[in-house]
Amino acid sequence: MNIRRVLCFGDSNTYGANPSGPRFDETERWPMLLQAYLGDGFRVLEEGFGGRTIAFDDPVEGGYKSGMVYLPPCLMSHNPLDLVAIMLGTNDTKQRFAMSAPAIAQALARLIRLCHLYALDARGEPSRVLIIAPSPVRMEVLGTLMAGTFDARSVEVSEQLAEEYQRIARLMRCAFLNAADFCSASTEDGVHLTAAGHRALARGVADKVLEIFKEE
Repeated sequence: MNIRRVLCFGDSNTYGANPSGPRFDETERWPMLLQAYLGDGFRVLEEGFGGRTIAFDDPVEGGYKSGMVYLPPCLMSHNPLDLVAIMLGTNDTKQRFAMSAPAIAQALARLIRLCHLYALDARGEPSRVLIIAPSPVRMEVLGTLMAGTFDARSVEVSEQLAEEYQRIARLMRCAFLNAADFCSASTEDGVHLTAAGHRALARGVADKVLEIFKEE
């Protein structure tokens, strides 16, 4: 059987951070649910890390946060890969980075180029790339301990990411999915998905992955 390998590269919402408790387990996180929905013909690989950005190490939360730095060795360690699914950008909206949505999308384009260079399928061809625009940050974050990290501008910028990401995906011939079509951040902390959100996102991503490969 030809097993397709799918890498899910993201931040705390790919890691499975729970807005109301410990980390979601393997029966709850969207990448592992994606594995269940896709079945034995696929192997889903999790690469989620809390605080991960597209472009920055974090002077407050510490190093190792830049997706751009970590992605090349990550891809090479998991090759061969048939698809790389990237859901990042939420942490780039943090107040201390002062990034606009177009600037975050431009950084995402660099991340896609790294995929084209370092992610290879079993034939040695560049892996396909699926860009997932993250669900926007909610205003509820302003009433949490993360209020000093995310502000009202973070919410505004996060709401603009889907349009900017779709433009980049079209220009760079990547597949695109808007997570907000399936789920939203919890009202509890305004950033992280609930268990129901993980289930809904996994269903949406599964349908998209099957669509990507249906012609083969």
